[in-house]
Amino acid sequence: MRVVITGGAGFLGRRLAQALLERGILTDAHGQARPIERITLVDNVAPQAWSDSRVRVMAGDIADPRVVDSAIAEGTDSVFHLAAVVSGQAEADFDLGMRVNLDATRLLLARCRTLKAPPKFVFTSSLAVYGGALPDPVPEDVRLMPQTSYGAQKAIGELLVYDMTRKGFVDGRSLRLPTVTVRPGQPNRAASSFASSIIREPLNGVDATCPVAPQTRMWVISPRSVVRNLIVGHEAPANAFDTTRSIVVPGIGASAREMVDALRRVAGDTVASRVRWQYDPVIGAIVSTWPAAFVPTLGPALGMRADPDFESIVRQYIADERPTAA
Repeated sequence: MRVVITGGAGFLGRRLAQALLERGILTDAHGQARPIERITLVDNVAPQAWSDSRVRVMAGDIADPRVVDSAIAEGTDSVFHLAAVVSGQAEADFDLGMRVNLDATRLLLARCRTLKAPPKFVFTSSLAVYGGALPDPVPEDVRLMPQTSYGAQKAIGELLVYDMTRKGFVDGRSLRLPTVTVRPGQPNRAASSFASSIIREPLNGVDATCPVAPQTRMWVISPRSVVRNLIVGHEAPANAFDTTRSIVVPGIGASAREMVDALRRVAGDTVASRVRWQYDPVIGAIVSTWPAAFVPTLGPALGMRADPDFESIVRQYIADERPTAA
């Protein structure tokens, strides 16, 4: 198996690559389990070097056809498309969001179409494809009405994946991911970035600002669970799908207040008191368009699983990213 991961320099790309290397095998589009021979990590910044000889790293713009042609060489069996301009940045810079979130996705799919054997294609979509008046909880087959540019770009990407699959050019599946938290590193321009900051920064002894109201709820998942579910989505056989190739990945609902309360139970009052509540109308308006409760059916049927509670997500972050503090 030859695998390509876009966004390979990001923390999810790195975690996915490590999980695949440890797993050692994947199932191809013909249903055959085969050993992983090569993983190509491509990103606009150079991914970190790996000691494992199966890993190839590549820096380049995935909206550049030359980069895409080089990354997805003949013989590629699977593509995990993780690269994206995040929600807040896509809203602020429409042209950049369209170029990376839509044009690059189309280029990747078009390149896959030229391969002699259609590869599997896992597209990381978003719950931002939903919006408007929605039932609570949301069934996964409700019509899509994105309320942001990011959501629209992801919804169009899903349609492209479905149509290319229908035509036999790829074996695609689009995974609508919950908000992934707790992310390591620095805050980014995603509207959901605070869901990591209000946990990560206080644990590091730094004050954090929560820009949404305490009662604001989100559908969330841990890095461990999202990587596991990405692999489950990849391994699902084509006959497991009917009239869709889109999957709502299971998550849990948690309000901003419940997240901070979980942090308090794990790390104590001093740490939790470092969270400051300061409403930002721009972020608040974006996050308010995202539904926070779903009834996923296909994902669990395929074997996808959510985290048990938000407290376990906090403990996972400490164990994975701050082991000396555990």
